[in-house]
This record gives sequence, structure tokens and C-alpha cells, in this order.
Amino acid sequence: MKKVLIVVTSCDITPEGKPTGIWLEEFTVPYQLFIQSGFKVDVASIKGGVAPIDPRSNPDEQQSKEWSQAIDSLQTTTDLAEINPENHDAIFFPGGHGTMFDLPNNPHISTILRSFHEANKIIAAVCHGPACFIGVTLKNGKALIAGRTVTGFTNDEEIAAEQDKNMPFLLEDELLKNKASYIKANEWADHIEIDENIITGQNPQSSESVAKAIIQKLEAQT
Repeated sequence: MKKVLIVVTSCDITPEGKPTGIWLEEFTVPYQLFIQSGFKVDVASIKGGVAPIDPRSNPDEQQSKEWSQAIDSLQTTTDLAEINPENHDAIFFPGGHGTMFDLPNNPHISTILRSFHEANKIIAAVCHGPACFIGVTLKNGKALIAGRTVTGFTNDEEIAAEQDKNMPFLLEDELLKNKASYIKANEWADHIEIDENIITGQNPQSSESVAKAIIQKLEAQT
């Protein structure tokens, strides 16, 4: 059985006191698709325990029913420091503005992503999830995403969401600073980039497409 590790933020409030967390759709839609494909899914967060959901992404009644298994899994996440990367075949980082505060320059993420890269395992992220790449370097000192084609939440989308002033940086700018080949589509378009083992999606609308790309690659390995 293939195993997917989903890593989510533990940040529930910004320095300005605004509630934040995971953008729920970006977690639940892939989670459900992974389960339906017969994969085992483990959920870790930066601090472990209950993972915060951005209240702006709270589900409606129908979504609460459809996503119940995924939502329940956020109540008992594993501390990322306890994760052994050898136990999983793919790693996936959903977004949400909380990720911008505790994913970048995280030593545990750096260790895990280097391990996945060296084993040529699948590394995936959507929307603000690619903040996980910030500060991750390889043994040769180069940024993990240097020269790699990626996407992520755009500056224009951040401005449209009226969150650009609340973020520690703009993700598009920071990915470019890390020497990535950054590709974007129109605002809110379903857009993903696949560069060998790295899969990234631009925004919440890209969540399903990222998940299906992960599934396709994992199934091709069996």
C-alpha cells in the first residue's frame, strides 16, 4: 500500500491577530482522493495535535458530510519532528495563509524534503503550500527548487484576496528568489506544474488536479 504524508500548518493566528490556518478545501479534497485510491494517509503538522482551519474556508453542511473523515484527521495530527521520511512514498503540503508563517525555513521540513529529493520520491504542494520550499537547500548548498519549474499562489491573487499586507512575504517573489522557474496562469485558474518528482498547484482551484497528478505518479510505480 502506498503511503502519503500530508503536512499542514499549526499557525492559527497572524502576528496582527487575524485568525488563519489551513485552507480546508486544499486539504480535504486531496485527502479524500488519496483514500479513495487505496492509499494510506498520515497527517502531520508543525506542532502536532489539533490543526487549525482558516475560518474563511469552513465547510458548508454538505461539505462537512463529504469531508468528515478528512476533517476528523485534523484533530490528532502527528508532530512533524516525529516523522520518519522513509515511511512514506509521497509528501503533500496544502496551503492556507498559516503556512506562510511556520513552513518556511523549518529545519524538520528541510530534513524531510532533502530525504525525499535524494530518494526521488514525490514532493507536492498547492497554493501557499510551496512555502515549504523556502530555505530548503541540498547538500551542495543550492536551493532545492533552483532551476525547477513550480507554481504557487500569485502576487495578483494575494492582492485580490487583500492579504498581501498581512503576509511576511509574497510567495511568488520568494520562489523566484530561490531560483525556481516560476510559472503562473490567470488568477484563480486551475493550474499545476509537474517537474519530474515535484508537483505544484497555483491556488485552491488546483487542489484536485494536484492530487490526481500525485495519484497518477504513485500508481505508475506499482
